[in-house]
Amino acid sequence: MTIERVAVIGGTGDEGFGLALRWAGAGIPVTIGSRRQEKADDAVRRLEELLPDANVDGMENAAATASSDIVVVTIPFSGQGAIYRSIADSIREGAVVIDCTVPVEAAVGGKPTRVLGVWEGSAAQLAQSLLPKGTQTCAAFHSLAAAALNELGSALEGDVLVCGPKAAKPVAKELVEAIPGLRFVDAGPLENARIVEPITSLLIGINRRYRTDRAGIRITGI
Repeated sequence: MTIERVAVIGGTGDEGFGLALRWAGAGIPVTIGSRRQEKADDAVRRLEELLPDANVDGMENAAATASSDIVVVTIPFSGQGAIYRSIADSIREGAVVIDCTVPVEAAVGGKPTRVLGVWEGSAAQLAQSLLPKGTQTCAAFHSLAAAALNELGSALEGDVLVCGPKAAKPVAKELVEAIPGLRFVDAGPLENARIVEPITSLLIGINRRYRTDRAGIRITGI
Protein backbone atom coordinates (compact mmCIF):
# COMPACT_ATOMS: atom_id res chain seq x y z
CA MET A 1 0.00 0.00 0.00
CA THR A 2 1.00 3.64 -0.28
CA ILE A 3 0.11 6.05 2.50
CA GLU A 4 -1.75 9.04 1.09
CA ARG A 5 -1.49 11.18 4.25
CA VAL A 6 -0.81 10.82 7.95
CA ALA A 7 -2.21 13.15 10.62
CA VAL A 8 0.04 13.62 13.64
CA ILE A 9 -1.95 14.74 16.67
CA GLY A 10 0.48 16.37 19.06
CA GLY A 11 2.73 17.14 16.13
CA THR A 12 4.02 20.29 17.80
CA GLY A 13 5.69 18.29 20.59
CA ASP A 14 9.16 16.80 20.39
CA GLU A 15 8.17 13.25 19.47
CA GLY A 16 5.30 14.22 17.21
CA PHE A 17 7.34 16.81 15.35
CA GLY A 18 10.22 14.37 14.98
CA LEU A 19 7.96 11.72 13.46
CA ALA A 20 6.32 14.29 11.18
CA LEU A 21 9.77 15.46 10.09
CA ARG A 22 10.95 11.94 9.27
CA TRP A 23 7.79 11.00 7.37
CA ALA A 24 7.78 14.26 5.44
CA GLY A 25 11.40 13.59 4.56
CA ALA A 26 10.34 10.19 3.20
CA GLY A 27 7.82 11.87 0.92
CA ILE A 28 4.69 11.09 2.95
CA PRO A 29 2.19 13.98 3.11
CA VAL A 30 1.74 15.06 6.73
CA THR A 31 -0.87 17.08 8.61
CA ILE A 32 0.31 18.44 11.94
CA GLY A 33 -2.45 18.68 14.53
CA SER A 34 -2.50 20.94 17.58
CA ARG A 35 -5.06 22.30 20.01
CA ARG A 36 -4.34 25.76 18.58
CA GLN A 37 -4.09 26.62 14.90
CA GLU A 38 -1.23 29.06 15.47
CA LYS A 39 0.90 26.35 17.08
CA ALA A 40 0.23 24.02 14.16
CA ASP A 41 1.20 26.81 11.74
CA ASP A 42 4.44 27.44 13.66
CA ALA A 43 5.33 23.74 13.47
CA VAL A 44 4.66 23.73 9.72
CA ARG A 45 6.99 26.69 9.26
CA ARG A 46 9.71 24.97 11.29
CA LEU A 47 9.39 21.79 9.26
CA GLU A 48 9.42 23.65 5.95
CA GLU A 49 12.62 25.42 6.98
CA LEU A 50 14.24 22.00 7.35
CA LEU A 51 12.50 20.39 4.37
CA PRO A 52 11.44 23.09 1.87
CA ASP A 53 9.84 20.52 -0.48
CA ALA A 54 7.78 18.78 2.21
CA ASN A 55 4.06 18.22 1.68
CA VAL A 56 2.88 19.40 5.09
CA ASP A 57 0.04 21.45 6.51
CA GLY A 58 -1.28 22.28 9.97
CA MET A 59 -4.75 22.19 11.49
CA GLU A 60 -6.52 22.08 14.82
CA ASN A 61 -6.70 18.53 16.15
CA ALA A 62 -10.26 17.69 15.09
CA ALA A 63 -9.74 18.95 11.53
CA ALA A 64 -6.40 17.17 11.28
CA THR A 65 -8.02 13.94 12.42
CA ALA A 66 -10.74 14.25 9.81
CA SER A 67 -8.15 14.82 7.06
CA SER A 68 -6.71 11.31 7.02
CA ASP A 69 -7.44 7.60 7.36
CA ILE A 70 -4.24 7.29 9.41
CA VAL A 71 -3.91 9.18 12.68
CA VAL A 72 -0.84 9.03 14.93
CA VAL A 73 -1.36 10.39 18.44
CA THR A 74 1.75 11.62 20.27
CA ILE A 75 0.60 13.31 23.45
CA PRO A 76 1.47 13.16 27.16
CA PHE A 77 -0.59 10.75 29.24
CA SER A 78 -1.91 13.65 31.32
CA GLY A 79 -3.84 14.96 28.31
CA GLN A 80 -4.76 11.68 26.67
CA GLY A 81 -8.39 11.46 27.73
CA ALA A 82 -9.21 15.05 26.82
CA ILE A 83 -7.53 14.84 23.42
CA TYR A 84 -9.21 11.60 22.43
CA ARG A 85 -12.61 12.89 23.47
CA SER A 86 -12.02 16.02 21.38
CA ILE A 87 -11.16 14.06 18.21
CA ALA A 88 -13.42 11.01 18.55
CA ASP A 89 -16.24 12.46 16.45
CA SER A 90 -13.78 13.36 13.67
CA ILE A 91 -12.32 9.86 13.22
CA ARG A 92 -13.07 8.47 9.77
CA GLU A 93 -14.89 5.15 9.60
CA GLY A 94 -12.37 2.31 9.64
CA ALA A 95 -9.44 4.63 10.32
CA VAL A 96 -6.16 3.37 11.75
CA VAL A 97 -5.16 5.18 14.93
CA ILE A 98 -1.64 4.62 16.26
CA ASP A 99 -1.24 5.60 19.89
CA CYS A 100 2.24 6.46 21.18
CA THR A 101 1.23 7.38 24.74
CA VAL A 102 3.24 6.16 27.71
CA PRO A 103 1.60 6.32 31.17
CA VAL A 104 4.67 7.59 33.02
CA GLU A 105 4.41 8.87 36.58
CA ALA A 106 5.76 12.24 35.41
CA ALA A 107 2.28 12.91 34.01
CA VAL A 108 1.09 13.41 37.59
CA GLY A 109 4.24 15.02 38.98
CA GLY A 110 6.21 11.84 39.67
CA LYS A 111 9.27 10.25 38.11
CA PRO A 112 9.55 9.50 34.37
CA THR A 113 11.23 6.20 35.22
CA ARG A 114 8.04 4.87 36.84
CA VAL A 115 4.87 3.71 35.09
CA LEU A 116 1.31 4.31 36.23
CA GLY A 117 -1.27 1.56 36.31
CA VAL A 118 -4.09 2.03 33.80
CA TRP A 119 -7.47 0.48 34.53
CA GLU A 120 -7.95 -0.62 30.91
CA GLY A 121 -4.54 -2.33 30.93
CA SER A 122 -2.53 0.19 28.91
CA ALA A 123 -2.71 3.71 27.53
CA ALA A 124 -3.45 2.28 24.09
CA GLN A 125 -6.39 0.28 25.43
CA LEU A 126 -7.66 3.41 27.14
CA ALA A 127 -7.42 5.19 23.78
CA GLN A 128 -9.36 2.39 22.13
CA SER A 129 -12.13 2.71 24.70
CA LEU A 130 -12.55 6.38 23.78
CA LEU A 131 -12.69 5.84 20.00
CA PRO A 132 -15.66 4.87 17.82
CA LYS A 133 -16.30 1.18 17.22
CA GLY A 134 -14.58 0.02 14.05
CA THR A 135 -11.49 2.15 14.62
CA GLN A 136 -8.35 0.05 14.25
CA THR A 137 -6.14 0.99 17.19
CA CYS A 138 -2.43 0.17 17.40
CA ALA A 139 0.31 1.00 19.89
CA ALA A 140 3.75 1.86 18.51
CA PHE A 141 6.80 4.18 18.46
CA HIS A 142 7.31 4.12 22.24
CA SER A 143 11.02 3.31 22.11
CA LEU A 144 12.19 6.08 19.77
CA ALA A 145 14.21 8.93 21.23
CA ALA A 146 12.71 12.30 20.38
CA ALA A 147 16.17 13.91 20.25
CA ALA A 148 17.31 11.47 17.58
CA LEU A 149 14.08 11.83 15.58
CA ASN A 150 14.57 15.58 15.38
CA GLU A 151 18.14 15.38 14.06
CA LEU A 152 17.75 14.77 10.33
CA GLY A 153 21.48 14.35 9.93
CA SER A 154 21.58 11.49 12.45
CA ALA A 155 20.76 7.96 11.34
CA LEU A 156 18.22 6.10 13.44
CA GLU A 157 18.51 2.48 14.48
CA GLY A 158 16.41 -0.01 16.37
CA ASP A 159 13.15 -1.89 16.32
CA VAL A 160 9.63 -0.55 16.69
CA LEU A 161 7.30 -2.94 18.52
CA VAL A 162 3.75 -2.66 17.19
CA CYS A 163 0.71 -4.02 19.01
CA GLY A 164 -2.74 -4.09 17.44
CA PRO A 165 -5.09 -5.85 15.02
CA LYS A 166 -3.62 -7.72 12.06
CA ALA A 167 -5.58 -5.62 9.56
CA ALA A 168 -3.81 -2.45 10.73
CA LYS A 169 -0.29 -3.87 10.86
CA PRO A 170 0.56 -3.17 7.16
CA VAL A 171 -0.11 0.55 7.77
CA ALA A 172 2.09 0.58 10.86
CA LYS A 173 4.79 -1.39 9.05
CA GLU A 174 4.88 1.10 6.19
CA LEU A 175 5.17 4.02 8.60
CA VAL A 176 8.00 2.34 10.50
CA GLU A 177 9.94 1.30 7.44
CA ALA A 178 9.55 4.71 5.81
CA ILE A 179 12.14 5.87 8.36
CA PRO A 180 15.58 4.50 7.40
CA GLY A 181 17.24 2.39 10.07
CA LEU A 182 14.06 1.29 11.79
CA ARG A 183 12.56 -2.20 11.66
CA PHE A 184 8.94 -3.20 12.21
CA VAL A 185 8.37 -5.96 14.76
CA ASP A 186 4.91 -7.47 15.18
CA ALA A 187 4.40 -7.51 18.96
CA GLY A 188 0.97 -9.12 18.88
CA PRO A 189 -2.49 -7.85 19.85
CA LEU A 190 -3.26 -4.51 21.47
CA GLU A 191 -3.37 -6.18 24.89
CA ASN A 192 0.42 -6.52 24.70
CA ALA A 193 0.78 -2.74 24.86
CA ARG A 194 0.73 -3.12 28.65
CA ILE A 195 4.13 -4.82 28.24
CA VAL A 196 5.55 -2.55 25.53
CA GLU A 197 4.62 0.88 26.94
CA PRO A 198 6.72 0.56 30.13
CA ILE A 199 9.84 -0.01 28.03
CA THR A 200 9.98 3.77 27.58
CA SER A 201 10.52 4.30 31.30
CA LEU A 202 13.21 1.63 31.24
CA LEU A 203 14.96 3.43 28.39
CA ILE A 204 14.75 6.77 30.22
CA GLY A 205 16.60 5.20 33.12
CA ILE A 206 19.20 3.69 30.79
CA ASN A 207 19.70 7.07 29.11
CA ARG A 208 20.39 8.66 32.49
CA ARG A 209 22.85 6.01 33.60
CA TYR A 210 24.76 6.04 30.32
CA ARG A 211 24.51 9.80 29.82
CA THR A 212 22.84 9.67 26.45
CA ASP A 213 19.45 10.60 25.05
CA ARG A 214 18.89 7.96 22.37
CA ALA A 215 18.85 4.47 23.82
CA GLY A 216 16.60 2.11 21.85
CA ILE A 217 15.82 -1.58 21.56
CA ARG A 218 16.64 -4.39 19.15
CA ILE A 219 14.99 -7.82 19.02
CA THR A 220 17.47 -10.52 18.00
CA GLY A 221 16.94 -13.90 16.41
CA ILE A 222 14.18 -12.95 13.96
